[in-house]
Amino acid sequence: MTTNPQIRLGADIGGTFTDIVLDVRGRLHSTKVLTSYAVPEQAILDGLAVLSREAGIALGEIAHAIHGTTLATIALISRRGARVAFVTTEGFRDVIEMRTENRFAQYDLAIRLPAPLVPREDRFPVHGRIGARGDELQALDGPGLEALAEILAAGGYAAVTIGFIHSYANPAHGRRAREILGRRLSVPISISSEVSPQIRVFERFTTVCANAYVRPLMADYLGRLEIRLRKASAICPVVMIHSGGGLVSLETAADFPVRVVRSGPAGGAIFATDVARRFDLASTVSYDMGGTTAKICLIEDFQPRTARTFEVARTTRFAKGSGIPISIPVIDMIEIGPGGDTPRRARPTVRRTN
Repeated sequence: MTTNPQIRLGADIGGTFTDIVLDVRGRLHSTKVLTSYAVPEQAILDGLAVLSREAGIALGEIAHAIHGTTLATIALISRRGARVAFVTTEGFRDVIEMRTENRFAQYDLAIRLPAPLVPREDRFPVHGRIGARGDELQALDGPGLEALAEILAAGGYAAVTIGFIHSYANPAHGRRAREILGRRLSVPISISSEVSPQIRVFERFTTVCANAYVRPLMADYLGRLEIRLRKASAICPVVMIHSGGGLVSLETAADFPVRVVRSGPAGGAIFATDVARRFDLASTVSYDMGGTTAKICLIEDFQPRTARTFEVARTTRFAKGSGIPISIPVIDMIEIGPGGDTPRRARPTVRRTN
């Protein structure tokens, strides 16, 4: 059976519900299914089965599929990611715990900060140093990395992340370390020069740690989704919405899942931008209420506001610096706690008199 370019699929997995839309020759068919965190692809398949019957089409006719999800975000917030080993430059083992000298609550002696994704016992410093201009100041310790590979292999780690000082200026040490460790390990290895090749060591290290933390989960999920869609005869290519509002392949999303942390909400902001353009609304506020959270985005001159860094898992709502920074291009938005299905309680009425 050949695909029909006029038939497209859209699927957005949220924290509570999964929304599926089938565009058949300009006519939209949609449904909503409860999200299963253990098997998230099942909701897509269940919804797709309902819509294909409703539209009277075969799954093999679908030509394009666009997917958004908040699975990576939920994994970071709920700490359901993989056990990660962090290999870094000697002397910089505690950067992700020390953070920066800025405090979001200057005079709060009981300030709460999110714990780093990788605890100290899982961080491993190695000899080797690249300078700020990209010159090698100290050779990388190859034998030390080979010995470390044996330790990591016996440690039961599901992923490895490598973050070296100034690797944005010269990625040679990171690539070499990945090559050495990869000879012994069969787990995914993320390097900061590829995930977030920029200055600001704390933000770069937390970003690559977040990438490794959710990489096994997302790679496993996306692999299952592709296989099960093909078994159901839906052989169309699937692309994912990334946090900046563009599209990436499943392969890229599996290798760099931190880029799709805000995949679902970004799709909502892009849709709101399209509506604003069609109605000639240059300045607009988009409001996207999901089952778990509500998202607000400011649209100016028909473009959603963007940022280069955002935070997840904030310990204090709206307090910049209280979360884990992720340094990737992103549509800038605010997430407000209660979504549509957030439990609410009414306080008993109390009458106060002076």
